[in-house]
Amino acid sequence: MKHCFYNESLGFFYNNSRKELSAHWRPKDVLVVALGLAVSAVVLLTNLLVIAAVATNRRFHYPIYYLLANLAAADLFAGVAYMFLMFHTGPRTAQLSLKTWFIRQSLLDTSLTASVVNLLAIAVERHRTVLTMQLHSEMSAQRVVGLIFSIWAAALLLGLIPSYGWHCLCSLESCSRMAPLYSRSYLTFWAVSNLAVFLVMVLVYGHIFLYVRRRMARMARHTGAHPRHRDTVLALVKTVTIILGAFVVCWTPGQVVLLLDGLGCQSCDVLAVEKYVLLLAEINSLINAIVYSWRDNEMRSTFRRLLCFPCLRNSKYAAPERGLNSHNGHFTVDSSI
Repeated sequence: MKHCFYNESLGFFYNNSRKELSAHWRPKDVLVVALGLAVSAVVLLTNLLVIAAVATNRRFHYPIYYLLANLAAADLFAGVAYMFLMFHTGPRTAQLSLKTWFIRQSLLDTSLTASVVNLLAIAVERHRTVLTMQLHSEMSAQRVVGLIFSIWAAALLLGLIPSYGWHCLCSLESCSRMAPLYSRSYLTFWAVSNLAVFLVMVLVYGHIFLYVRRRMARMARHTGAHPRHRDTVLALVKTVTIILGAFVVCWTPGQVVLLLDGLGCQSCDVLAVEKYVLLLAEINSLINAIVYSWRDNEMRSTFRRLLCFPCLRNSKYAAPERGLNSHNGHFTVDSSI
């Protein structure tokens, strides 16, 4: 029968994993906390703005915008989780109980997982609408609610699993170096799962990109093609490039580091970069709000109205009425999402 160490201090597990617990604030600790709090504050503000825009503008009451609002909620949660981490890191880590440490990590895992799964859901939704050149998908409200519920259920499941058994409190030899209470097998599973989601996103957006290129080629051969289609196609190509680029830059380093730690790489100095790759993943929660929202003209107009309450009566902040434009029986996309 295995012996478990539920009554040991956090320092016991950190010593077991050879991860340093600092007793005083070092310059790099101050730098990481300062950057982390700054990024978290901006993430909170921008994603609150996205949620408010979707809630107040009836033109956003469609599946894609509900998914965008849910993505903003996930990123908002990520900002709160990362801010909680910043207030419980550095020298404060040694004062944490095992329960508080698990809460700290579960908040991060749940929020970041919800953000990634949301990105995948948006990719699939865009794939369905772009291929039919529709502005909005025909997904019912019930299906949207079910999809959002499934996203959070999956995120909570992955985030809470370590606290309810997938840890190393009863198997010290399997403890991770980056997360000394987590089992290396969990880190491997989490990293591989996220990399698999990333691969699916690459395939989905890659298919969108190829479809858009073929459509552009067909449009170039027909001089009578509506210019609205060409503008939409070019906007979609730019958005796809930004989405994939941001996701690769922000997420890949952290997933690779987690995977190396999970596989027990002894020659890899994962502890030297762990805080920075986590900060980089958090920055993606800010980029999401910019890419998926600020590139939409109607969303930008709504932001201006929300941020300029005294100017509401000024006509220059009033968004022009825009309906669905159609050409040859197909609706054109009025945004670059």
